[in-house]
Amino acid sequence: MIKTKNEMKIIEREHMRDGSGTVIQNEILSSLDMAKHARMFSTFTLKKGCSIGEHTHIKETEYYYILSGEGVVTEKDGDKLVKAGDIVITGDNESHAIRNDKDEDLIFMAIIILD
Repeated sequence: MIKTKNEMKIIEREHMRDGSGTVIQNEILSSLDMAKHARMFSTFTLKKGCSIGEHTHIKETEYYYILSGEGVVTEKDGDKLVKAGDIVITGDNESHAIRNDKDEDLIFMAIIILD
């Protein structure tokens, strides 16, 4: 199966997870296309001042792979700077948030695998 770029859904999400601004989600695969042990495969674009608010993952692991830009990830032990090439791993019963304070867009891939 091949899914073309034109078949991928672009979603503008206002205040995602009680975050700031509008987050642009490119849904690479919809939930209907996913294997039974996964529930998300998307890229996200955060413009300056935008964020995804803090949220907890239950019985799943989320991976953020930073494609371009820089951002700040908040985890239980504080804020951490992330940049292109970094990966953020948030496991079962862990929480995180991400924001962009820079002028350059922050773009990352997000994949959620069910535990």
